[in-house]
Amino acid sequence: MKDYELTVVFHPDLEMNIDPALDKVKKTIESCGGKITKEEAEGKKRLAYAINGQEFAIYYYFDVALPPEAPAKISSNFNITDEILRHLLVRVDERKAKMQAKAAESAEKSTEEKGE
Repeated sequence: MKDYELTVVFHPDLEMNIDPALDKVKKTIESCGGKITKEEAEGKKRLAYAINGQEFAIYYYFDVALPPEAPAKISSNFNITDEILRHLLVRVDERKAKMQAKAAESAEKSTEEKGE
């Protein structure tokens, strides 16, 4: 299984009741054999350009682990889902993630040394 970052842009009318749409996204990921490792609500934001006549959208960010055949299935499913305006599924660069983890660790150590 490989790590991916998934950003989903939902229709703004779902702001008051986003749970069914989120459940649909989660079930799609899990039905393809994936696991959600992190979920983050970014909230309602203004779009850079109108999508389907909408100026605003609700953003959600997921870190997911997926088997090799899952990204194509997920993308095809999300393309026909009315609640989702756009989505972006990108594979995580493992080398970059390791470097960021090392940088965060060294920054943490330096703040601990300054505090002592």
